[in-house]
Amino acid sequence: MPEPLWQSRNKTRTSIVSQNNIGVPLRFLIWTGTIVKGTSVKERRSMNQPATTLSVRAEPVQQRSAERITSLLDAAAELIDQNGIDGLTTSDVATRSGSSVGVVYRYFPNIQSLLKALAARNLDKFTTNIYAALPQDDTDVTGAMNAVIDAYLQLGRTEPGFRALRFGDVIDDRFIREDEGASSALSGLFTDLLVTRYNLTPSPELAFDLEILVEIGDALLHRAFRYDAQGDERFIGRLREIVAEFLKPYDHS
Repeated sequence: MPEPLWQSRNKTRTSIVSQNNIGVPLRFLIWTGTIVKGTSVKERRSMNQPATTLSVRAEPVQQRSAERITSLLDAAAELIDQNGIDGLTTSDVATRSGSSVGVVYRYFPNIQSLLKALAARNLDKFTTNIYAALPQDDTDVTGAMNAVIDAYLQLGRTEPGFRALRFGDVIDDRFIREDEGASSALSGLFTDLLVTRYNLTPSPELAFDLEILVEIGDALLHRAFRYDAQGDERFIGRLREIVAEFLKPYDHS
């Protein structure tokens, strides 16, 4: 069977195993922005899977290990809020989480891998929030993308470390990488969502328009939170207007 057109720029998809699924081993193949071949959004939903994977060094197969990873990531997120990304150190993470530096290195060989795992968790929470807020009307394409914005706002307002790290695009900008980054992963996710749940016709134009929206949305939402912990409504409102205008040719609600 030939490859669907909308996958021409996004030939691979993120596969997700949530750290909350105790008893299911976490896979350590990718982080936010490292896209690997996987299932479509529709297939993931049918298996009740989330949408990201955490990148850690040792596979936690017991609840205690999973809880320890959660503790390390929580500590890192709090420290990012306090000192910024550049101020994050493994010793501080160990102290804040009540662990030793050796425990941190057991799961994360360096700060970069810890940041990647935290970014992956952010994306996992983001996609969970999206599906919880999606409109039931399967023709409301603009409403679906507004649910995406709302999911981002919820994390920006409540999730420690999110405003600084987001989905790892900050890491993308600091390291030269051959693979596509977080923005491409998100545009592929949204393309699948609108095709499988809102019955849009897949096309290169749709995929490209959504990639443009992701880039615009990232810039405006980042600016909205730069000086306002709740998000400057001027930038948020303008983003919603831009989304509605971009999606007019596709929205039949």
